[in-house]
Amino acid sequence: MLVDVTAPLRLGPHTITTPVVLAPMAGITNLAYRQLCREQGAGVYVCEMITTRALVEKNPKTLRLIAFAPEEFPRSVQLYGVDPEITARAVRIVVEKNLADHIDLNFGCPVPKVTRRGGGAALPWKRRLFGSIVQAAVTAADGLPVTVKMRKGIDDDHLTYIEAGLIAQEAGVEWVALHARTAAQRYSGEADWESIARLKEALDVPVLGNGDIWEADDAVRMVAETGCDGVVVGRGCLGRPWLFADLEAAFAGRPERVLPSLGEVAHMIHRHAVLLAEWWGAEREALTDLRKFIAWYLKGFPVGSELRRSLSMMSSLAELEDLLGKLEPETPFPVSELGLPRGRTNQPAKVTLPHGWLDGRDDLAVPEGAETEDSGG
Repeated sequence: MLVDVTAPLRLGPHTITTPVVLAPMAGITNLAYRQLCREQGAGVYVCEMITTRALVEKNPKTLRLIAFAPEEFPRSVQLYGVDPEITARAVRIVVEKNLADHIDLNFGCPVPKVTRRGGGAALPWKRRLFGSIVQAAVTAADGLPVTVKMRKGIDDDHLTYIEAGLIAQEAGVEWVALHARTAAQRYSGEADWESIARLKEALDVPVLGNGDIWEADDAVRMVAETGCDGVVVGRGCLGRPWLFADLEAAFAGRPERVLPSLGEVAHMIHRHAVLLAEWWGAEREALTDLRKFIAWYLKGFPVGSELRRSLSMMSSLAELEDLLGKLEPETPFPVSELGLPRGRTNQPAKVTLPHGWLDGRDDLAVPEGAETEDSGG
């Protein structure tokens, strides 16, 4: 299959030259990390998932998460909702207050406390409710581009992705992104890229692929093998914001790839810390936020356990600078880590669903208590 991997992606009036989307990840894709990634390469950088009810109720934490830097464009927000009316109200707030330029809808979260109430990856099984939510968002958006992110289905016996993609297309979404795993797979095993190809064949709107993009060459290979119009990158960029430089080069047909030395990684860690301090407005909170990234940044590098432990407990920029100065800056990038999974991995598990959830597909009952601040995809 011949695929033009340099073709830009359209998002309403916006042209996305590098067809790459940073997936929203709770506690990860805040303003600081988005800025760090955006400094490396082009694409769409989505903020942490926003719960529609929390936005409607003006939750302070939610309002903080939906903030964007002045230079961010297009400003992209992912909304999670289970009620068409609440979703419409939340979208109208985004439009009326000019909070974003793009709205993505999350139907991919596989965590049990979401699916047990019928939310996330469980919701497309109720096709009429799913369609009502998507249609409500598109109508309320009043021309603002709306997209959908979803999984293949609940499990291999309850696949929904092609039907849901067609419903979303009919509702007027700009594109459909597919994480090529079921909710039952969670983050285990290999993503089923063939399902991305099948969805691409079924839809007229662009299809984006997600799952097992650990390197830029994986993204190009996904496009070549599936025909998808772009990619969504999540765990592959954890502790590796320079992956977006590789992705920009790969989609432009250039061979160069970034293999930073330990000294260059240390500089990136410090830059991340500074951006977090600016966003939080306090060093202690910023460094606490940074701690979870340390193991990802240093993955594969020969750094002693004591220094790693100290870096995971630092609480000031001065302390961080001192500790980073103890790293061997000339240490080369551990190429043995290339292509390996990053972030959370787990085992497949039966999806917890509301009683009787699988008995029918066409009721419009809104799942009770399904809204949560967890995200996934």
